[in-house]
Formats: sequence, C-alpha cells, structure tokens
Amino acid sequence: MSNFKVGDVKDIIVKDLIRNEDDRGWLIELFRKDMIDKDLFPDMSYLSLTFPGITRGPHEHLEQTDYFCFVGPSTFKLMLWDNRKKSSTYYNKMTLNAGENNSKIVIIPPGIVHAYKNIGDKPGLVINLPNKLYAGWGKKEKVDEIRYEGDPNSPFKVD
Repeated sequence: MSNFKVGDVKDIIVKDLIRNEDDRGWLIELFRKDMIDKDLFPDMSYLSLTFPGITRGPHEHLEQTDYFCFVGPSTFKLMLWDNRKKSSTYYNKMTLNAGENNSKIVIIPPGIVHAYKNIGDKPGLVINLPNKLYAGWGKKEKVDEIRYEGDPNSPFKVD
C-alpha cells in the first residue's frame, strides 16, 4: 500500500516568492487577488513556528485548500501524496524543499495528504492562508482533517 510513485501531483500550485530588497530590508507579497482563483481566497491566516527536526503532518483535508508560504528562516521538506482516486496522478508522491533560500507559495487542494519537516538548524516559520475557517464559524464545527501521524500502518511515511 505504500508504493507511491515519485512524480508531480496534479493541481498542486507552486509559486516563487519574490523578495524585494533595498537598504531598509525586504518585502515579500504573500497574497494578491490577481494571483489565484477566487475559490482559493483565504478565510483566515495563521503563523506557525516549527523546531529543527520536527514534522507537522501527514494529514489531508476533505474540503479545505491550504495556501502555505515558506519564507524562512530555516528550510522545510514538504511531502505531498495524491490520495484522490479520480486524479490522473493518484498515488504519486511529490517532494520539494522550500524556505529561507528557496521561498515558495505551495497551494494544496483537498485530498492531497501533506506533511512538512524542518530540515534546517534553526526554528522556522510557516504562514498558511487556508480557504476555510479552522473548525468552522466560531470554531463550532468538525475540524476538516484526516490525520495520519499517529497511525503506524499509514502508507504516508515521512522520510
């Protein structure tokens, strides 16, 4: 069951984040309405800090699209497994590094199992602008997640 093929995953959007630098510092545009489809516009945002060697995930969403921004500090290894039976890339696994020296936006649609690991030597920040509210309006709904990190029989192995 864990014989994933290495390859691209359909519908994953990866965009370079452009660092605009001058003598004051730098600025990166994370979100612009003219960059993505209206259905992907964020409903919320959050910032997380992950320590070196720590993995978040793997998990997937049934309805939510994640809009991750990896800008650093540190570098993350992002693993994506296509778990959508009707997808032309079903059972493909895609891996990429993003962060401090390779700033990226990675948009992950529902049905794509995902995890990221801080592979750097310092704590790293990740920004997410998902298109659904966590636990719904007023945090009164079921959380849209299928979590695999506690399942020893999961085919979604983080390396």
